[in-house]
Amino acid sequence: GRMPKRTGGDSLTPPNPKDKEKNKDQDGSDLEFEDPYVDEYDEEEIIEEEDVPSDQELQEDEDVEDDEEMASEKKVWRPGIDPIAPFEVLDYDSSAYDMMFPLNVEWPCLSFDIIKDNLGLNRNTYPHTVTFVAGTQAASQEQNKIFILKLSDLHKTRHDESSDEENDDDDDENEDDEDGQDDDPVVESKWVKHRGAVNRIRAMPQNTSIVASWSDTKKVHIWDLSSQIQSFQTEGGASEANGNNEPLYTFTGHNSEGFSMDWSPLVQGRLLTGDCKNKIMLWTPGTTQQWTVEDTAFKGHTASVEDLQWSPSENNVFASCSVDKTVKIWDIRMRQKSALSVEAHDSDVNVLSWNHLVQYLLVSGSDDHSIKIWDLRKFSTGNPAAHFNWHKDGITSVEWHPTDESVLAASSDNHLTIWDLSVEEDQESAQQSQELAVPPQLLFLHQGQQEIKELHWHKQIPGAIVSTAVSGFNVFKTCNM
Repeated sequence: GRMPKRTGGDSLTPPNPKDKEKNKDQDGSDLEFEDPYVDEYDEEEIIEEEDVPSDQELQEDEDVEDDEEMASEKKVWRPGIDPIAPFEVLDYDSSAYDMMFPLNVEWPCLSFDIIKDNLGLNRNTYPHTVTFVAGTQAASQEQNKIFILKLSDLHKTRHDESSDEENDDDDDENEDDEDGQDDDPVVESKWVKHRGAVNRIRAMPQNTSIVASWSDTKKVHIWDLSSQIQSFQTEGGASEANGNNEPLYTFTGHNSEGFSMDWSPLVQGRLLTGDCKNKIMLWTPGTTQQWTVEDTAFKGHTASVEDLQWSPSENNVFASCSVDKTVKIWDIRMRQKSALSVEAHDSDVNVLSWNHLVQYLLVSGSDDHSIKIWDLRKFSTGNPAAHFNWHKDGITSVEWHPTDESVLAASSDNHLTIWDLSVEEDQESAQQSQELAVPPQLLFLHQGQQEIKELHWHKQIPGAIVSTAVSGFNVFKTCNM
């Protein structure tokens, strides 16, 4: 298995620079990228001849600098283990990230989804472009929007302080982007008004301009955002791409709001939605951008349905998880009872992710702070294939890596973690894990966002992650992915 590469900078706080690059969408609302690499001096210092220090003064300065460097040696901060004094803050270590961009938006977004573009798969060359759709949690119902955001000119941001120790491979990678490394990123945005806060938003995988949104008004909407997405291709964009678009379809059959929904990866247009009462509804696409929602709900859960995941290989099979602590496997041809059910956790089960590469693996995350990996071939035993109880708060998001079958990411409170299940503990990794007080499978700890709500891997940019939190978005790629 791949050994974890841990550096001294697996933690970060979004920087607080003196300057910010601002980009405005067509209606003038501000969106801001924070720049962690602000120049320290605006003007070059000029040393007059009489100010030239003596050799003795230079030696004294060097001694002081050496002492300061030793005193400020970087260490990995471990949540729940290492204390932080009231006057201390976590420092962002740029060498831990190949790419890192914090983005502030008008209102926090509880949910988002990445929009597939036509720029190609397996993109490893900088600069990168990322497009995603997000729904707001505004102060009042009338202020909510669905944002369509395009982030471009995302250059490599890695400023490794130990550059002298870089190997030739790293030098070659840096050459690809060294000319534009400090160029400002560009953000473009479009929006449509949304009735109520957006609890969850998902783009149809076969056509990502079709988007479903769960509103806190108990309604589920389906939107066609193709004009907004296409307007990014036009110089300056179209101002009419913003505003009062009406949804293609609205369903009002849920008796409460909800958070769970998933588009089928195998049958285009087929959708599942689950609400906070316990009801799961199946949507079947029609011929003219309309949907039929079956009257009969799937019955089995006794509390809120928190997440839904279609099987990546069986078009009639899906999984669900609930506040009732269970994970259930369903066949859509049997609505009265789930095919399989286990009490998976000691508290609410919040999130699920079905592995698309190893199709019998499912991961669940719970309010009991744990992540569990389930082998569906042995699901009925109720014993997980792996169990990680490292986080200190409820799990808010989990997702398998799209191209690496053993890697997954999870979020909890202010932390996002990347795990590699293929890592086996040997003597070296056991010693390293004991020193850091982390499991050997934990590859990376990303910090600095406040209350992370959701994360997604970018399927077209290997190793890139987008995460949303109360404090805004992060777009990043770690140095060891």
